[in-house]
Amino acid sequence: MDQSNFKLPKPSLSSIVIAVAAGVVVAVGVYQAQIRGLIPNKGIALPKPLEETRTIFKEENAVISVVEKTSPSVVAIGVTSGTGFVVSDEGIIATNKHVVADAETKYTVVTKDNQKYEVKRIYRDPLLDLALVQIDASGLKALELGDSSKLKVGQTVIAIGNVTTTGVVSGLGRKAVGGDNLIQTDAVINLGNTGGPLLNSSGQVIGVNAVLSEGAQNIGFAIPINSVKAIVDEFVSQGSVSRPFLGVQYSFVPQGAYIQSVVDSSPAQKSGIEQGDIITKINGQNADNESKIAETIQNSAIGKKLELEIRRDNKLLKIEVTLSELPAE
Repeated sequence: MDQSNFKLPKPSLSSIVIAVAAGVVVAVGVYQAQIRGLIPNKGIALPKPLEETRTIFKEENAVISVVEKTSPSVVAIGVTSGTGFVVSDEGIIATNKHVVADAETKYTVVTKDNQKYEVKRIYRDPLLDLALVQIDASGLKALELGDSSKLKVGQTVIAIGNVTTTGVVSGLGRKAVGGDNLIQTDAVINLGNTGGPLLNSSGQVIGVNAVLSEGAQNIGFAIPINSVKAIVDEFVSQGSVSRPFLGVQYSFVPQGAYIQSVVDSSPAQKSGIEQGDIITKINGQNADNESKIAETIQNSAIGKKLELEIRRDNKLLKIEVTLSELPAE
């Protein structure tokens, strides 16, 4: 045979595929054999097996601990998908007013151990989206109430209800449907956890989840727990709550609180406050943020006199007003 004219036949595509496949099979067989110890693996570095679990970070452990500690004191309130939480061992539960808004409805509370209780008494706050309900139950454990005045923007918070979410405090002293002095957070607040507790990383309640911002993502609001404490104490001790009342609706402008309207026969009207006035100071302190007036009124007793400095037509006036009891809804 003339070898000078001899040429090897070109391999077909199918033969290449078969050869590659055979190589893979051999490699897999060798690898499995090495794993099983059937043949030595001299000089061959085998990949480490994947770990079945991963380390739980410190931050996650903190959230898990808070949820496990507090969830037995978080309850579901019937008719809606609302949430509440125990604030007194005597069966007092805090929630949102909109969760128990219908005065004709018989509401029930369901605890974590699936026990159902009929609500015996309800207080609906006229100023805040807040309600207190009472049930006849033993063995309830009240959550520890923190100090919302010590909150810092950027602080971690946990919202608990039918769902649990986490986030940070993104603003303080905000104004929304639920009140004038609200905590703003990016922890998701929806219909499943409104009325539930907003907690710090120690498991203390620093707010009552209240409303979510319509049309905006990752913006929710909560009522500061310091605005709730006195209401709870009075409801527990007296069975009812009386709130101080000024009788103005206002919005903020650079100079202070602009009076949009004055309630007829209110302390504000009786003292001479008029629509268009601007409150620049209250009890000697600048009315320079949305929470100042609301906090001052809420922390004052019925019958207490407030000193207001008012700007009207480029004139400064000093007006004294005596707070009365807020009329029932």
